[in-house]
Amino acid sequence: MTSLVMHPGLVLIAGALLLLALRGMARSTVSLGVPVLVLYLVWQVPDGVAWSVPFLDYQLTLIVGDRLSRLFATIFAMMAFGGALFALNQKSPLELPAALLYAGAAIGVTLAGDLITVFVFWELMAIGSTLVIWSAGGSAYRASLRYLMIHLLGGVILMAGIAGHVAEFGTIEFTRMTLDSPAHWLILAGFLINAGAPPLSAWLPDAYPEASWSGTVFLSAFTTKTAVYVLLRGFPGTELLIYIGLFMVFYGIVYALLENDMRRILAYSIVNQVGFMVTGIGIGTEMALNGTAAHAFTHIIYKALLLMSAGSVLFMVGKRKCTDLGGLFQSMPVTAICGIVGALAISSFPLTSGFISKSMISQSAADEHLFYVWLMLAAASAGVFLHAGIKFPWFVFFQKDSGLRPPDPPRNMQWAMILFAALCIGLGVFPGPLYALLPYAVHYEPYTGAHVVTQLQLLLFSGLAFFVMLNYLRRTLTLTLDVDWLYRVLFRGLARESVAGISRAGRDFEVAARKRMEQWGMGLLRQSSAMGAGSSWPTGRMALWAMVLLLGYLLLYYL
Repeated sequence: MTSLVMHPGLVLIAGALLLLALRGMARSTVSLGVPVLVLYLVWQVPDGVAWSVPFLDYQLTLIVGDRLSRLFATIFAMMAFGGALFALNQKSPLELPAALLYAGAAIGVTLAGDLITVFVFWELMAIGSTLVIWSAGGSAYRASLRYLMIHLLGGVILMAGIAGHVAEFGTIEFTRMTLDSPAHWLILAGFLINAGAPPLSAWLPDAYPEASWSGTVFLSAFTTKTAVYVLLRGFPGTELLIYIGLFMVFYGIVYALLENDMRRILAYSIVNQVGFMVTGIGIGTEMALNGTAAHAFTHIIYKALLLMSAGSVLFMVGKRKCTDLGGLFQSMPVTAICGIVGALAISSFPLTSGFISKSMISQSAADEHLFYVWLMLAAASAGVFLHAGIKFPWFVFFQKDSGLRPPDPPRNMQWAMILFAALCIGLGVFPGPLYALLPYAVHYEPYTGAHVVTQLQLLLFSGLAFFVMLNYLRRTLTLTLDVDWLYRVLFRGLARESVAGISRAGRDFEVAARKRMEQWGMGLLRQSSAMGAGSSWPTGRMALWAMVLLLGYLLLYYL
């Protein structure tokens, strides 16, 4: 052990285990107090290696501090506090402990300095997030199994890549890698699965909306953003990520526009927003990496706020389809206002947090003369305003009155939403404190006339397009097919038919074998009768028939 620095992630995991034994006020106090303590501990981590232990022939680095790890650990601790505040009314005894385990493992990844430690905390994240989904009960159980299946696959791929990297390079240090070996391709694939990259993006909108009204808030923050962190650390400047990120951007927009479920809209929006970050990592300049890190920070806040707003509606009404909602602003004003703030932030509206982070990624594409990348990011910004900036608040709070009149949710849920809404506006108006935390020195001014006017033009014209095409965007009770249909329906059906076909073939073979043995037996009896009682068989024939009978017995025994 290098020093006496306490590990923030392990402290949060210990708090999660403690929650299992607590109830009432003690449980609430620990739920809120431990994330605050962890936030303090994050800022006690010095630069450089702070905690390492020997393991076999290697040195595990459990804590290594720098600006990037501190930035992500900070927002993860803040998210653990905000999510716990929102979830204090959650009746499930498992969800909050699972969520804190999940958050602690995410912090563990951000502070890890070697690939083995990354992998251990990576798998703990999969366990914690699966338990968060599973704790909701009902249909969430099957969703959690599908979720676990995908993440176990990602874990196996990542472990194979790490093993190959250690065998080839003889080190477990987690540093920048290039795609110069099969092991590094496997590590990249393992990271991208957690980021929600194609072709397995569908795990996210399949599983996250099945969690409880509070569980989805936690899920939105850690898995995909931890993947962004390890991509920032391991593969900055990898050109392939530009194209993967752009695909994610438009994939999320298209499916979010088609969706009727308010939480699936926001789940697809996560894929879309992570696509912006993956694109920034692919560009790889200091501006792009700063923009990606800043956007991950702001995204966790405004996405949690949006899902808190949706979760509050689900908690009070019990409905999640846009076709069942509308007019809720009349009786849920706090929820509606906070949802609108989150919608403006995700749309990068000036004076909100999304504007001061996402614009850095677009500017980096322009600085590198990547015109088509810049153009696609600009078009995607308009698409984000369509599906998350307008569609979500309009159909949930303002469309034709549904007649529902639920009040705003309990006080703790309102406080959580107000806190995150204040952060969205505060960071948008005063970006300096966030810029000071970024991994590289920031030489960027978001509030120039060109930036503000360009963004307002995009938003205003996309808003006009929304209301012009409102009849086409109005949702119906339809089912949206995604890639998960392949393993949920097609592959499952093929497997079922294959098993049935093999069973039928086995039964047919058994019937045919028995029939053949009966025929041989009758032939043997006839030959015995023809020879008479006093006749004798030649030795060779006796041996042949003994072998036939033995073979038949063995076949019948094993079938």
